[in-house]
Amino acid sequence: MKRVTILQRLENAGVIAVVRGQTKAEAVQASHAVIKGGMKGIELTFTVPNADEVIRELVAAYQEDPTIVIGAGTVLDATTARLAIMAGADYIVSPSFDEETATICNLYQIPYIPGCMTITEMKKALKSGADIIKLFPGSAYDPSIISAFKAPMPQLNIMPTGGVSLENMADWFHAGVITVGVGGNLLAPAATGDFAKVSQIAAKYMAKFHEIKGA
Repeated sequence: MKRVTILQRLENAGVIAVVRGQTKAEAVQASHAVIKGGMKGIELTFTVPNADEVIRELVAAYQEDPTIVIGAGTVLDATTARLAIMAGADYIVSPSFDEETATICNLYQIPYIPGCMTITEMKKALKSGADIIKLFPGSAYDPSIISAFKAPMPQLNIMPTGGVSLENMADWFHAGVITVGVGGNLLAPAATGDFAKVSQIAAKYMAKFHEIKGA
């Protein structure tokens, strides 16, 4: 049930913020700013120094809000996946598919979202228990590719990441994706310490998402 609940929360979140940062403090502040703007999904990448500590801090800060879902991104191996899971990560995201990471996520009943670009990669990921496929980089494709992927495998749940913007987000959802990951243009102001701007951009993404979903 835990896994199903997390997947539902990811779908409800709709827009997942891919949080990077030069320092632990920047990543923590950026995550708070994103959530303040109304976003419910955080993917804290392991390119952030002491990423597991950031995840643990965020999970503790938002444990009273069941709508907020905090996961780990840029997870390259099973060791890192377990570190993130022990820190409280709700889900694991990789830039590419990794069999051992899939196994550890299955063991702990944590959703695994590997990055894939081809039907072959997606099929392999599904066979290993991946619940959502991260189409990465999304910028390499047009949203129309979703129907081509789902034609032979309609059971695919796809999350494009990289290249998703306020301008094209509706096209991705109308094409049939389950959720989207956004990073660069959302988090750019954090690099200069303008966290209020991050909250403003996050609010625009959520307003667009609710408009798309008619909610």
